[in-house]
Amino acid sequence: MSEILVRQAVWKDLEAVAILFDGYRQFYGQPSDVVAARAFLQARFEHGQSTIFLAESEGLAVGFTQLYPSFSSVSMARVLVLNDLYVVPRARRLGVGQSLLNAAAAHAKQLGAIRLSLSTAVDNTSAQALYESQGWGRDQKFLAYHLALK
Repeated sequence: MSEILVRQAVWKDLEAVAILFDGYRQFYGQPSDVVAARAFLQARFEHGQSTIFLAESEGLAVGFTQLYPSFSSVSMARVLVLNDLYVVPRARRLGVGQSLLNAAAAHAKQLGAIRLSLSTAVDNTSAQALYESQGWGRDQKFLAYHLALK
């Protein structure tokens, strides 16, 4: 694989990102639904609700990450939630994920955010190894709880 280019996705990238997003959802056990993936992402674009970075190599989309804005009340500061990170299977272990993480961190710093946060599946050890190799640390102070509403 040649050089990896990571840039912020724009409206014209919607179709390429939707296909990657569909692959991401399938990775986490969801059925393929490119139409719904496109609609979900289109709404995020239209309402400025997330920032997406797209990784390309040889003119092909090979990965993406999606960041959602949030805030820390205790710190009274901006934080970003790195909710999605996906690399197509043929491009894994070639630096795409690392490049996407670097772009996310640079973007967060530019916005003045105090941290990036993410969660991953307990059994996704390859992702955990990537995050830890890039300086991410597991939370040692807080436990995460969720209330299913649907």
